[in-house]
Amino acid sequence: MSPRETVARAADDAPEAKDGTEPSEQEQTEEKPAPAAAPAAPPAFIPKPPLIAFGYIMAATIVALTQGLGLSFLTVNLQQVAGPLGVTTNEAAWLMAAYVFPNASLGLFLFKIRMQYGIRNFAEVAIGVYVLVSIAHLWANDFTSAMILRFFAGAAAAPLSSLAFLYTIEVFPPKQKLSVGTAIALTAIALPTPVAGLLSPGLFDLGDWATLNMLELGLSLVSLAMIFLLPLTSPPRMKVMQWMDYVSFTFLAVCMGCFAAALTLGRLYWWTEAPWLGWMMAVGVASGMICAVIELNRRNNLIDIRWLTSREIIHFAGILLLFRVLLSEQSSGAINMFRQLGLLNDQLQGLYIVILVGSLGAGAFCAWLSRPGREEIIHAVSLLLLAIGSYMDSQSTVLTRPEQMYFSQFLVSFAMGMFLPPAMAVGFGAALQRGLVYILSFLAVFLATQKVGGYLGSALFGTFVTWREQFHSFRIISRLNPTDPMLTARLQQYAAAFSHATQDGNLRSIQGANQLSKLIQSQAYVLAYNDAFLLTSAMSLAALACLCLHMAWRHRHALFKPRETETPVAVNS
Repeated sequence: MSPRETVARAADDAPEAKDGTEPSEQEQTEEKPAPAAAPAAPPAFIPKPPLIAFGYIMAATIVALTQGLGLSFLTVNLQQVAGPLGVTTNEAAWLMAAYVFPNASLGLFLFKIRMQYGIRNFAEVAIGVYVLVSIAHLWANDFTSAMILRFFAGAAAAPLSSLAFLYTIEVFPPKQKLSVGTAIALTAIALPTPVAGLLSPGLFDLGDWATLNMLELGLSLVSLAMIFLLPLTSPPRMKVMQWMDYVSFTFLAVCMGCFAAALTLGRLYWWTEAPWLGWMMAVGVASGMICAVIELNRRNNLIDIRWLTSREIIHFAGILLLFRVLLSEQSSGAINMFRQLGLLNDQLQGLYIVILVGSLGAGAFCAWLSRPGREEIIHAVSLLLLAIGSYMDSQSTVLTRPEQMYFSQFLVSFAMGMFLPPAMAVGFGAALQRGLVYILSFLAVFLATQKVGGYLGSALFGTFVTWREQFHSFRIISRLNPTDPMLTARLQQYAAAFSHATQDGNLRSIQGANQLSKLIQSQAYVLAYNDAFLLTSAMSLAALACLCLHMAWRHRHALFKPRETETPVAVNS
């Protein structure tokens, strides 16, 4: 079943009586939401002049960069950030965990706030809070204050992704909002990672982590000016907030935040070595169960648990999650492999440019060709490109450099940009037809699969690489023979390289052995990444085969329908 059919079928499951008759008047009264929460008619679309429309799209792009660069700078420069703060790389990863904890789920709750208090007020307050947090970062000179401010930065950045989406679809007519508008918005939201890689070397040449904070502050001030200069059209406000929403969201936020933080830190501290990781996941499970119990016993839900646990929505969420895990090949694969080989951001500039071009090209492709009914074809092409790019990457060696991966990483980034816009347009369009509760429920699915799913994909990819590195290291070392003349000569060669540093023969021998150990580890890591790339390619081909079989099954009547025989026309003599 395609994503469009999956969500549409679930959206059509209106509440009916068990015997198939219409619900009684009493049941209708109990099941219908409060009249105050009924959706109001959207404001009429007014076309904007081309220059103003371009300004709105530029505002969306700048807001998207503002909300994404905070986390992307940490991801791309974790080692460089750890130095000025005087902490290890693993300790610096807590900055990422503090950022993602509130950011993973806050967008869901802000949707209701936006409907009750108005989009314009929401936008102005959201960007104002982000500016204040960015200013406070200028005084973050120790690890504790930096981690606290990262937490508030994650919370303040959560509404900005929604604003980027709203600013993009503002300029398009209703027929193009979920096709062209969605493609451009999601492309803008995908830009921060390659842009952070491109800007980081120059920023660190000017200073340390404080320079990154200055850029974030500058972008937030530009976003503030554009939001006040280009206001969003606000639909009529509705009173949709209830006090139980705060209770439900608290448990939901703890659930998604705990899982996001645990998945971010689990690979670094290792899953079975840090007991607090287990406690964090246990708290997440317990909070999720409490939230589900509360929502199942409410008449006006924050999210519809029964709809989320239906077979069709589980299928749809599984598709989104599988794609998100597969697409971690780029963010957690090729770039991390080059960092493991000792390359820095300034040596990866060309690769970041290729990724940026691929993302922009995919967004343009989706905006041009994405139409209702084409989702399956676009997803099939995306899987095929991902399989080809991952297989090409699986042929890497320790001598591979970014230039050899330009084409394959372009395919992967293009596949990544192709998948998400059609899937989101299908799900959001189907939920939009049902009302507020179903929109919030779809957003819960989307956030869980994309944000938490992204951390899950990175955790699974990194864990698999670590496991295979240990396997290949043991295999290489077990084949080394201490009496082998070639091994002895190689150790002497490495030891001789340190003759200018020390005259102690034993110390030179130790340094030579350490050098050989590093080379073995580098070789093992490359083999491990090759295994991960090959596994990603195989999983992509398997998903493509399943998709093709499903498409053939759905269209089996059209494929195997016998052709009608033509009646011969009599020719009069």
